[in-house]
Amino acid sequence: VTRELAERGYRVTGVDVSAALIAIARRELPRVEFHVQDARALELSSRFDGALSTFDSLNHILSLEDLHRVFRGVHEVLSPGGLFVFDMNLEEAYSLDLRQWTVEMAEGSVGLMRGTYDFVTKLATTELIWFVETSDGVWRRHRSAVEQRCYTEAEIVLALKDAAFSGIETIRARDAGLTTDLGFGRVFFVARA
Repeated sequence: VTRELAERGYRVTGVDVSAALIAIARRELPRVEFHVQDARALELSSRFDGALSTFDSLNHILSLEDLHRVFRGVHEVLSPGGLFVFDMNLEEAYSLDLRQWTVEMAEGSVGLMRGTYDFVTKLATTELIWFVETSDGVWRRHRSAVEQRCYTEAEIVLALKDAAFSGIETIRARDAGLTTDLGFGRVFFVARA
């Protein structure tokens, strides 16, 4: 998305908490400004006409209090009337039975993935294990677990209102034309500063 916006002539600033991911982005898009920052504590010197968060990134914010912080920070960096667009997974997305391992194989790599969701705590965990073949033919194993929290649509809208956003719209991913594999349980939110 960042590449597409930059190629269309927009001035784009990217933010991610991962220094490693920002380093990759800087290599791929050297003319785009990137910052290593936590979305819960945005510190940007410019005002922006829009803010975009894609592919359920905000589900990685694990408390409602922190989600409120993110929304207030985004509101602070937007110009009056600026547009905030993002998507989040609702509980429907996490209701899929993903406990079985799925396997992705490619030349020199094998990846395994499975997920769990706790309907009481509203926490989802995706477990990843992958093997990569090094140049000397040795396979290296890597492991990671990624957590997400499920919020209700009402909680998200209330947090946006609390951050002084207005004109809030919700659009189901399937109504926006996404296929079931990407859109099941996903909702897009649009709000104005």
